[in-house]
Amino acid sequence: MPRLQQYDYIFAIGTLFAMLDAYNNGANDVANAWATSVSSRSISYRQAMILGTIFEMVGAIAVGARTADTIKNGIIPNSAFRGDAGVQMLAFTCALAAASSWVMWCTRHSAHVSSTYSLVSAVAGVGVATVGASKVQWGWNNGKGLGAIFAGLGMAPAISAAFGAIIFMLIKFVVHMRRNPVPWAVWTAPFFFLVAATICTLSIVYKGSPSLGLAKKPKTYIVAVTLGTGGGVCLLSAIFFVPFVYAKVIKKDYTLRWYHVFLGPLLFSRPAPPDADKAVVPNYAVVQEDEFDEKRYESPETKVDIGSPALTPATPFTLNKGDRNSGEQSAAQSESQQLSYKELMAQSEARFHARLREKRGPLGWAMRTLHENPMGAGQIYEFKNMRILAKRIPAMIVVGALYGVNYDIHAAQSGVHGTPEGERMAAVYAHAPKYPNEVEHTYSFIQVLTACTASFAHGANDIGNSVGPWAVIYAAWSTGDAAKAKAAVPVWQLAVLSAMISLGLITYGYNIMKVMGNKITYHSPSRGCSMEMGAALTVLIFSQYSLPVSTSMCITGATVGVGLCNGSFRAVNWQRVGLLVLAWIMTIPIAGTLGGVLMGVLLNTPHFS
Repeated sequence: MPRLQQYDYIFAIGTLFAMLDAYNNGANDVANAWATSVSSRSISYRQAMILGTIFEMVGAIAVGARTADTIKNGIIPNSAFRGDAGVQMLAFTCALAAASSWVMWCTRHSAHVSSTYSLVSAVAGVGVATVGASKVQWGWNNGKGLGAIFAGLGMAPAISAAFGAIIFMLIKFVVHMRRNPVPWAVWTAPFFFLVAATICTLSIVYKGSPSLGLAKKPKTYIVAVTLGTGGGVCLLSAIFFVPFVYAKVIKKDYTLRWYHVFLGPLLFSRPAPPDADKAVVPNYAVVQEDEFDEKRYESPETKVDIGSPALTPATPFTLNKGDRNSGEQSAAQSESQQLSYKELMAQSEARFHARLREKRGPLGWAMRTLHENPMGAGQIYEFKNMRILAKRIPAMIVVGALYGVNYDIHAAQSGVHGTPEGERMAAVYAHAPKYPNEVEHTYSFIQVLTACTASFAHGANDIGNSVGPWAVIYAAWSTGDAAKAKAAVPVWQLAVLSAMISLGLITYGYNIMKVMGNKITYHSPSRGCSMEMGAALTVLIFSQYSLPVSTSMCITGATVGVGLCNGSFRAVNWQRVGLLVLAWIMTIPIAGTLGGVLMGVLLNTPHFS
């Protein structure tokens, strides 16, 4: 059948909303997935951008087509459209518009929601408006209906919490509870590399890409390749990683460079420097001191162990900075206590922006341009305001692209001292044991691998949110046949939308990341890699059965599970967890209603005959 040229505009609009949905997915879901690694200080936000871009795209392109098929054909049966490709295009365009609009609003207000359930709910709402509630697959439908998908709402967080808690308790009993935990952390590291590498290999081989046909291989072949790859990584870590970390954290050889890792066992015989006591490993404490303000994170009720002096610059949310005199400090603190929450937040943001204006490079120029060229009084169409706007627009684009790179995630998660939120986070952190930096340094390397595994799993699972409906629209538009919606998802669509996911993480992911991670419980590399492995296992299990589970729910469940391993319910910020659960629940009726109303209005709009 010929291409539906009369509906070119629907295809164009659907494409824009598919790209917007993928962008919001990156800014919301992917940011949450990487928040654990950034919160643990295993990697920086900039490193998360690079690694996230690589592994999201690999996961989406290699194994993303299966979950896309579930959203495409598992909720609204293809036969329900009665062969009308135009109605089918309109239906999935409305679903993308509703889902992307809701997630965009939530991302703007730092509300973490599930893009998976937003899209699924919107498709269901559109289905009710298009073909009636009786045609929507409310039941299990061989694991592809709404019943199977929404079953993950309760199952996924619980399973992730169990996996994360089991892995962390294993680390805790084997390493953290030892009298001298540092050697135990070094010598047992290959085992955890084995676990992480096996999970990652399982993602690629057992799930496989349909075009590669790996899932059709014999079970013995799959098991052999998976365990062989995991065992190979374990062996390499024993040969190269263990000697490197042994020399660095036990011998305290601060002269080591990254390329010395290739010396392998020769590092065991490398003599330690005579002044080894000068060796310093990175500080993984969530809240770190600033040499100009040692008291800024102290709560009136609870004093948090903030570890050794910071190795990072001052944070944007610092209060009373630069005051060494205790009398002046007390006066400043008394003054800050009289300010409202909004005033304290505005004060913190103003200090952050002032430091950005002092930077060299494009961001500093852009921030100075915006600061020095405020919009004047009067209407925007007046000549003076249009001239100012001509200067501000390029600067706003630069700030939008680079603002997140310079954002201090840890300071935002810890809260502002003197506010109820800051006091709540100080109390949560006080109930979490702090482990030696040498031990955490060992697990920071493992967490890089687990973070990449989690990102790969997210790309494999959540690309279906955007590409499923878009694939339906494209197939119906290009062939004019509604039945062609059952065709495989083109690789170029996976590539385009995975690029949009990465763009969302890079430019706007900080707005969600700042309310995740340490906002729920205290993070460290050993905790973080446990959370990520638990979440990745859950996502991959659900994806194996073509169920679009929410990565957000998995990592949140794993975070709570590991947080409870601290031995106290107070080690978890239950207010934040409650807000997350509320946002997840509200997503279903709101996204579904938006999609249904939009489709109902457009489908029944009066027109001239």
